[in-house]
Amino acid sequence: MLTVVGCHAGGEVGNVVVGGVTPPPGKTVYERMEALRADDSLRRLLLREPRGSVAVHANLIVPSLRDDCAAGYIIMEPTEYPAMSGSNTICVATVLLETGMIAMREPETTFSLEAPGGVVEITARCEGGKCESVELLNVPSFAGRLDAPLEVDGLGTVTVDVAYGGMWYAIADSRALGFSLEPSEARDLCTVGEAIRAAARGQLPCRHPVNPDIAGVSIVQIAEPWRGVGAVSKNAVVVAPGRLDRSATGTGLSARMAVLHARGLIGVGDVMMHASLLGSTFEGRVVSETTAGGQPAIVPAIRGSAWITGISQVVVDPTDPFPEGYLLTDTWPGDDRQS
Repeated sequence: MLTVVGCHAGGEVGNVVVGGVTPPPGKTVYERMEALRADDSLRRLLLREPRGSVAVHANLIVPSLRDDCAAGYIIMEPTEYPAMSGSNTICVATVLLETGMIAMREPETTFSLEAPGGVVEITARCEGGKCESVELLNVPSFAGRLDAPLEVDGLGTVTVDVAYGGMWYAIADSRALGFSLEPSEARDLCTVGEAIRAAARGQLPCRHPVNPDIAGVSIVQIAEPWRGVGAVSKNAVVVAPGRLDRSATGTGLSARMAVLHARGLIGVGDVMMHASLLGSTFEGRVVSETTAGGQPAIVPAIRGSAWITGISQVVVDPTDPFPEGYLLTDTWPGDDRQS
């Protein structure tokens, strides 16, 4: 029996597993993630139908062996185990505070969590026993390639930026692709985004300079032209296997700020906002300049809010013919062998 706290940040589901799972082996959360990935049964159980769906993420709380971290967490998404996720981190921090797993202090609670991608510092605004918002100090984010030409089936040559914000992104201009970023465009955005992702993985290789196992574009951001410091810019992030992130996407905002910083358009202390197709927003701030394995980078801070939706106990009947769930392409786009 697994105890799962339902949660969403800006509309993006990031459920949190708080009990019933023996922590996988490993000295770091990254090693624990690799052990969980090698088996993969938990992710399949939680994310596939009939218990999950393509729009669901899950996060497993695990102990951290670091003295400076209150806990660790492993992020499970529909087709991968990302090193970092902004919306999932906001969900994790909110659940840890509102369930009492981490003591809440008002008006502000600060603590650190160990993600697979590294230590994430959390500053939560709290009032009346509720976590009103979470600011996370993200991992160093940087631009890998600017204005890279990409040959995409059905689209021709598309210009993209490749950047790391906790995941590797290909960032494309919505206007150049003919999108106004309205909810009615959701399915077409997914089709185009998946085509860009497939092309980028083949034509624009990328590896993290510190952890080379974090490699390859895994997510696509289709963003409207930047509106300037302090303004709100819309974006659509296409998550494999071909559906939209419902939130404004914290790693995507980090990657976008890294690109804007590399172009000299924003600097330390500058703030920008990203809005999703639902209209939910995350606020991004450039905290400092740094390096990642010699690569010029920024330290971004992302602020957003999450809401608990319920608490459930997940079981597997020994006679259930689908103990790890199933996939059908009517709701799970693309090649299900990737999952």
